[in-house]
Amino acid sequence: MTGLTYWGPFVLVVVSNVLYHNIAKWTPITLSPMLGLSITYLISFLLCIAAYVYTGSPFRQDIQELNWASVVWGIVLVGIEFGYILLYRAGWEISIAPILINITCAIILIAIGIFVYNESLSMKQGIGILCCFAGLYLIR
Repeated sequence: MTGLTYWGPFVLVVVSNVLYHNIAKWTPITLSPMLGLSITYLISFLLCIAAYVYTGSPFRQDIQELNWASVVWGIVLVGIEFGYILLYRAGWEISIAPILINITCAIILIAIGIFVYNESLSMKQGIGILCCFAGLYLIR
């Protein structure tokens, strides 16, 4: 699969991630992180509601599909964003922190994929994992 439907989401995540880390770093140190995140989530909420209404999706049907995942996802997102704000305030470099975090998360997710979701790992992927470990060692 190629084209916009395949690479479009990839580009969206990359651009959003780059902006995300810069904005987290630019958040004034004197601003309460929780107030900043409250405004962030208010804007996010309004954008999501507007996008949802635009899709014309049936609310009564959609509301029945909600489960615990949306609630826990909200908690986890606050943890990630609050953590990054604190990370940058503690002096972590924007060029190092996301790399270390993403490699660490990738290694943990590989283990979860194998042991929880029964995903398989190729030799090539195993070599990539070893490179991640080497990268962690070299970056630190």
